[in-house]
Amino acid sequence: MIELPEALTLADQLNATIRNKRIAKVTTGHTPHKFAWYYGDPAQYSVLLDGKAIDKAVAFGGLVEIRAGDAVMLFGDDVSLRFHKKNESRPERHQFLVEFEDLSAISASVKMYGGVGCFRGGELDNRYYRVAREKPSPLSESFNEEYFSRLISAPDLQRLSAKAFLATEQRIPGIGNGVLQDILFKARVHPKKKVCAFTDEERRSLFQSIKTVFREMSRRGGRDMETDLFGRRGGYKTKMSKNTVGKPCPACGNIIAKESYLGGSIYFCAQCQKL
Repeated sequence: MIELPEALTLADQLNATIRNKRIAKVTTGHTPHKFAWYYGDPAQYSVLLDGKAIDKAVAFGGLVEIRAGDAVMLFGDDVSLRFHKKNESRPERHQFLVEFEDLSAISASVKMYGGVGCFRGGELDNRYYRVAREKPSPLSESFNEEYFSRLISAPDLQRLSAKAFLATEQRIPGIGNGVLQDILFKARVHPKKKVCAFTDEERRSLFQSIKTVFREMSRRGGRDMETDLFGRRGGYKTKMSKNTVGKPCPACGNIIAKESYLGGSIYFCAQCQKL
């Protein structure tokens, strides 16, 4: 699942790999997928992209945007983006394939569910995309303790759990059910703990944890649960994930637990993250 650390890594790799390359051919819908969502009209992708040169790639929250002239390509959720060299075979299954004049290519394949697409800049009316662009990144200076304090103090959020506060409604773009596990572990906050029950120290700790964990994940090229543009796993070793459940907590040695909660799984140490 693309979350902020992976989006930043992919954008950097795309800029180093395909910037200034000219698009020769675009293929959409090669492999039907029930949960592949297309931004814009797939029938118009070739019209928008053929002959255009890649300008740059940018990450917004958990989205990766590639600009080519007046056109924008967008990728998010559980999309696997790959770069293919001139003589490398293309994947058998994909939802979006962009081939360049030098015979290299990038492909986008939806795993569980995901969005891919192309549209003219400024024409996409999508709340998820708009919010990701408008709100400050957790790694920016604008995302400071004062901003976070206003966010977490909103009266209508006090009955939410820590997980719901962090991972729903795009309150903090780029945080999903994956990265929040280690953020909460470092802050020593249980995923089910209600916001109204946070102490002042827990609020400060959560803010610092968001900044610190995101920096470390991004510096290491994303999480070891996800892959980059070349199919390599990220260098950040997750502490609370399906890879560590049932193993000793790195802080106290207690066994890491897993529960189903709010439509997904949570991983935590009951000793370090008391409810």
